[in-house]
Amino acid sequence: MIIDILTLFPEMFAGPFDVSIIRRARERGLVEINLVNIRDFSTNRHRTVDDTPFGGGGGMIMGPEAIHRAVQSTRESPAGDREGPVVLLCPQGRRFTQDVAREYAGYRSLVLVCGHYEGIDERVRELVADDELSLGDFVLTGGELAAMVVVDAVVRLLPGVLGEPGGAEDDSYAGGLLEYPQYTRPRVYEGREVPAILVSGHHGAITSWRREEALLRTLVRRPDLLEKSALTEADRAFLARLKRALGELGL
Repeated sequence: MIIDILTLFPEMFAGPFDVSIIRRARERGLVEINLVNIRDFSTNRHRTVDDTPFGGGGGMIMGPEAIHRAVQSTRESPAGDREGPVVLLCPQGRRFTQDVAREYAGYRSLVLVCGHYEGIDERVRELVADDELSLGDFVLTGGELAAMVVVDAVVRLLPGVLGEPGGAEDDSYAGGLLEYPQYTRPRVYEGREVPAILVSGHHGAITSWRREEALLRTLVRRPDLLEKSALTEADRAFLARLKRALGELGL
């Protein structure tokens, strides 16, 4: 996969993409990440890319010219490998979720445009944007941090990136539920012991325990996720018993 990130502050990405899973994926050629400085496409001598908004108001607006030219530059690859969507990272976009990460992992390329200042000229959306993404109902100073999150979530889903082939499928949200509790050595710590089922060697029982714990955790912490999860009849029966038990406890 090729990911082009259009930004005013490429230096912000120096650390996150040079360590851990992302670094290894880049070294193995599983992902290519290119940082494109939008200022390089400004045509004025001061390399400015923003101006005051028409109609008045506070803040500065990123103009369309430099961004448009920067996006076009990413499409000039002779190999024709830049056919994925152009994505604006902004508070007005659709919510970024694990399903969206999985959707994006299916593309050969992505272009992520990091907004900044008060916003981006609306004509950028009209001319180049295929999608808009938001991390949540809050406002960041710019889209750079959001781009880092999107890249991390997408890259770990690419084939061969994780050491364990099925590792990503066990993560929270991967199957619509929060992940079950995880434990490692020591078996007892500060008087708290690892659940006996996990050291029993009964793999079928362990699988059932993990599923039920994921259902319990999701019901307690994020019950809204259950409405969209693919639940089996056994899952529904277990949840019904849980709800009755919680009701009897007044919870």
